[in-house]
Amino acid sequence: MNGNIVDILKKIRFLLFPYLVILCFCFVVKALYSKEVIYYTVNSWHFAFGDVIFPLFTDMGDGLFVVALSLIALAYNYRVGFLLASGFALTSIVAQIMKRFIQAPRPIHFFKDTSHMYLVKGIPMLNSLSFPSGHTISAFSAAVVLTYITPKKQWGLFYLLIAILIGYSRMYLSEHFFEDVVGGSAIGLFVTVFWVNWIDQKAFIQSPAWDKGLIATIRSKKRGDKV
Repeated sequence: MNGNIVDILKKIRFLLFPYLVILCFCFVVKALYSKEVIYYTVNSWHFAFGDVIFPLFTDMGDGLFVVALSLIALAYNYRVGFLLASGFALTSIVAQIMKRFIQAPRPIHFFKDTSHMYLVKGIPMLNSLSFPSGHTISAFSAAVVLTYITPKKQWGLFYLLIAILIGYSRMYLSEHFFEDVVGGSAIGLFVTVFWVNWIDQKAFIQSPAWDKGLIATIRSKKRGDKV
């Protein structure tokens, strides 16, 4: 498969262009307001249904969820499953390296006085390795791959919305700061774009054998046994 990064960007344009607009808005917000102001503003926007729904969104950014999604994809198409799994693996490695290099404190540890913080009951609070948000990185990595492989590229808007909600859930639950989520979104998106651009041009992944999944392989073997 011959191609270049421009082709990838065109294929994910319904995700990419709205994201870039939102990213610019986030930069403006960060330029105008401090970390503390942004945190307490978001923290004040709590509501009963949010306490129920946002833990579910945050679970969608968990590594186990992405692994499960990759395994489901492998059952139907090896190439799609591989792109999801490898994109997740690569961005996770990048995230863990950055977390341990930066060593940023989480909100619960950053603030001396936590009495003004609204914390959702039942959510365990982490203390360290705040930047970047790993859940957000995973969400945006998966959103890029799903948009890239989906025939109807307009679905990119839906995948972007889900990724944003996963990122926002990390702030809503006081697990991360605004900067962690914005940085995580950029890392997840752009690292995955460059990875897909490189790996999806390799001959092995474009072979006919990779255009089917585990289910088709099992069925073909059964037919072969009968013959």
